Amino acid sequence: MAISNYSSTSSSTFYLTGIPGYEEFHHWISIPFCLLYLVGITGNCSILHIVRTDPRLHEPMYYFLAMLSLTDMGMSLPPIVSLFRVLWSISREIQFNVCVVQMFLIHTFSFTESSVLLAMALDRYVAICHPLRYATILTPKLIAKIGVAALLRSSILIIPLLARLAFFPFCGSHVLSHSYCLHQDMIRLACADTRFNVIYGLVVITMLWGMDSLGILVSYVFILYSVLRIASREGRLKALNTCASHICAVLILYVPMIGLSIVHRFAKNSSPLIHIFMAHIYLMIPPVLNPIIYSVKTKPIRQGILHLIFPHKVSSSVM
Repeated sequence: MAISNYSSTSSSTFYLTGIPGYEEFHHWISIPFCLLYLVGITGNCSILHIVRTDPRLHEPMYYFLAMLSLTDMGMSLPPIVSLFRVLWSISREIQFNVCVVQMFLIHTFSFTESSVLLAMALDRYVAICHPLRYATILTPKLIAKIGVAALLRSSILIIPLLARLAFFPFCGSHVLSHSYCLHQDMIRLACADTRFNVIYGLVVITMLWGMDSLGILVSYVFILYSVLRIASREGRLKALNTCASHICAVLILYVPMIGLSIVHRFAKNSSPLIHIFMAHIYLMIPPVLNPIIYSVKTKPIRQGILHLIFPHKVSSSVM
């Protein structure tokens, strides 16, 4: 029976999918997922704690790094409950309203992370191209405004996309192809004209990811121009080394994000395992790898991590 009005749609039940064909191994599959989530949450919480408690890290670069950790967790935490409910065979059901909230959080924080990476590129541009004005340009007040603007921009633009879902009839299958809710997956089940969602989704992606990636690219063009003017080879390498972590973070977010969008839009007939694999990489890899990369490449963060793990040894070595 078709579901065609707001009240019935909002009370609809959808069914999540685990790993098709491997249902008997779901409990075992949940172990690496659990480890990845623990590593990601521990790493990002550690960075937040270090930046908050170490006065030496109260600088623009580390404030933006703290924002990156917050968006990483905001993007990866919403699907945890539904993922493990499916893998542990507790329940595959999810209500429409819960699904929409989950989609809102996942998509909002993924777009916000893109904006934070743009802000971090601008931070590197100011630090390398205008080092004497670094502290006066990137004040704590401006950094807070950038963070709020990034979150508001992403959340406001995603609301019309999700609000339309409440008026779609879902008269066929209610089985989603992932262990959590994604907008691309939901509109596939609607028996209605979804052209607005498809076109508006492409516009939002172009506006947010496109503008952010263009801004990052332009920032690095100016950075490279300034670095090449540095006389000493050591100076050039030192300047570029401060950008290495950020470049890795950009690739870690954008490559899976673009891959997932391509798979959903242009490879609909491919194996469901490819869709599921790409979706989990998109949500789980950035929160896991970003803290590791910044811990390895950034000396103050590395020292802070070591101090958390070996407080007495690090304290005695400093003394």
